[in-house]
Amino acid sequence: MKTVIYYFTGTGNSLAAARKIAETLGDCDLVSIASLKNTTEEIVPQADRIGIACPVYDCGVPVMVAEFAEHLDLRRAGYIFGLVTMGGIGVSALHQLNGILKKRHRRGLDAAFAIKMPGNFSPLQRVQVGQKCDEVLTSADKELEEIARVIDDCIDNPPGFAPFSTMIKALTYGSFSKNVRDSGRKFSVSDACTGCGTCEQVCPAGNITLVDGKPVWDHHCELCCACLHFCPVEAIQFDIMFGTEGRGRYRHPVLEVADMQIQQGK
Repeated sequence: MKTVIYYFTGTGNSLAAARKIAETLGDCDLVSIASLKNTTEEIVPQADRIGIACPVYDCGVPVMVAEFAEHLDLRRAGYIFGLVTMGGIGVSALHQLNGILKKRHRRGLDAAFAIKMPGNFSPLQRVQVGQKCDEVLTSADKELEEIARVIDDCIDNPPGFAPFSTMIKALTYGSFSKNVRDSGRKFSVSDACTGCGTCEQVCPAGNITLVDGKPVWDHHCELCCACLHFCPVEAIQFDIMFGTEGRGRYRHPVLEVADMQIQQGK
């Protein structure tokens, strides 16, 4: 059975999860949501099983993912699943995705899964590193193997009960989604910047350009923080809450700059 998994990633957790599932399923294509961000027509997948994999932002899905879901034509799909990766809570993101699909197609997710991955939103927390990070990744891989078997057998698995994350989402996601595109103005770059252009290469939104050898952020940020985490000299900071100085950097061990360029459709 043919499967397509549409994915969005900033630090690699969601891409790694999608790859793990694809390995088990076999006949599975991974398609970047960012590569379709400028598509205005309906997106019609040529597959029987359709998946969407993305991180959780403010207990919801990234704005780019929500907009993508609204353009997705699933009338031919036999089985639809959603997968979110999260450092804390966020099953409410699956309910949001389910609601978007139901509103458009009168059918939602046949299966929904939430996977704990290393937390990496450094404005709120220090990133997980070392043994603790390895343990989280090992546990996630084992859980993903079981999830892949559920998907392979097309078993129903509706979104779980999530009262707390639903409450948090109700309080925070509206403001997040309204203001996220202007988040670029909260990034700054220090004199340590070498002008290497990595930040521009990894931004899935294409929100960064180099001007006189320094990154400049435009107004369609997704707050994935790929620019911050990939900077080889940690010259990029996010100036909000507790800041990001000394809070570490993270990317999934399988993720490379080339993977992020592919995500852009390059």
